[in-house]
Amino acid sequence: MCHEILLNSSPLETRVAIIEGGLVQDILIERTKPRGLIGNVYLGKVDRVLPGMQGCFINIGLERSAFLHGKDLSTNAHEKSLPIQRLVTEGQNLLVQVVKDPVGAKGARLTGQVSLATCYLILLPFSSHVGVSQRIEDKTVREQLKKRAQDALIRLEISGGVIVRTAGKEITINCFEDDLIYLKSVWDHIVTEQKSAKSPTILFGDLNLEYRLVRDFIRHNTKRLLVDSEEAFERLYAFASKFRPRVKRLIQLSKGHDSIFDLYKVDDEIEKALGRMVELSSGAYLVIDKTEALTTIDVNTGRFVSAQTLEQTVFQTNLEASVVIARQLRVRNLSGIIVIDFINMEDEEHKSQVLLTLERSIFDDPVKTRLCGFTNLGLVELTRKRTRECLADFLQEPCLNCGGMGKLKTLETVCHEIFRDVMREYRNYSAEVTTVIASPLVINRLIEKDSDTLADLETFIHRPIRLQVDTTFRLDRYEVVLA
Repeated sequence: MCHEILLNSSPLETRVAIIEGGLVQDILIERTKPRGLIGNVYLGKVDRVLPGMQGCFINIGLERSAFLHGKDLSTNAHEKSLPIQRLVTEGQNLLVQVVKDPVGAKGARLTGQVSLATCYLILLPFSSHVGVSQRIEDKTVREQLKKRAQDALIRLEISGGVIVRTAGKEITINCFEDDLIYLKSVWDHIVTEQKSAKSPTILFGDLNLEYRLVRDFIRHNTKRLLVDSEEAFERLYAFASKFRPRVKRLIQLSKGHDSIFDLYKVDDEIEKALGRMVELSSGAYLVIDKTEALTTIDVNTGRFVSAQTLEQTVFQTNLEASVVIARQLRVRNLSGIIVIDFINMEDEEHKSQVLLTLERSIFDDPVKTRLCGFTNLGLVELTRKRTRECLADFLQEPCLNCGGMGKLKTLETVCHEIFRDVMREYRNYSAEVTTVIASPLVINRLIEKDSDTLADLETFIHRPIRLQVDTTFRLDRYEVVLA
């Protein structure tokens, strides 16, 4: 299915929506913050050679020198066996890539075996190895992908090796070659920059979300990439012209001054994706709850009642829910174990149809998803790979009032807890006055609805009970103070 990519760009954040069939299918958000160094390619200068550690410290322009072990310097088996002092000298310039970010007092970890990646492929400029991700277990598929990679390298006259990543299992030949052409152009850019660069300097940095759209998201079925910022449009057009010239015509600037997310009502979809309930067009609804262990999705008929039998009503509701659930998985970016409680169906054929509809609906999901089918309890289990933070976790934080539980004790419950604590303090300690400090809502209830109970309690403990409001207290927090 053809899709559109909407890019809402601002100095503080980049927001992306993938539109398929007129509906938002995926949302990505990246905010301006210091990025990691992993993947960055530098021209560094050897600061110090350490024969005892078989490594060296390299200045790549950071606060602390980075470390390179001798075994990570070359892919050549003979050179790997040589002592580090035979391979590098102090003051020498080296092309290196960061594999671990600096942590605490430790500098970054480097490799001399540079690799460049897209979602589907990894180019190995210093190697002739052609491989396939171990997660692709089917031997026939592995051989087909390996052959495709070897043929593409020869056809495009690219020297080096390549690894087909797990996501590359379903890649088309056109996308395969597009990725290789892009990776070759990046490597050519690094080689060209290296010739005139003065160490230490960065030659290639890991791409931000804007550029990754051009690299990874524009495919044969992309209708256009619509951008609402002229500055972002110029950046992306220049990037595509240099690295992916075939797709630059798809990058378009949105006319007008309104945010593209407002025009396409994407912000409304984001708000819906943060809620528990998802309404279906028929009047039925879903309830989605995310826990530490798994995510549950409950299907309910709601107001939907067809003119047919109850079984048909249930069947139609579950079919509609299957399509919407697949979309919600992507929009919310839910991952891990997901359990769906469809409305109970007696007809086995209906169960098969619902499962088939769900399977077809998640087929286009770029994130690896495995459907396990119905359990003995009639629940449907599936797993979805975690690729990034889910939308709710990225945009929300635990409620300070309820401690992240999603619920608070009732006023009545809190007042009864206060009464019990007053009695507990009375039995254990002597005092002249008991003071209850609580939120305005609790104090208000004690004064109005529980005034008789409060008076009886004062009589029983033979001391006055004073009430004090603290506006900083949440509803279920209180203190009983003796004086």
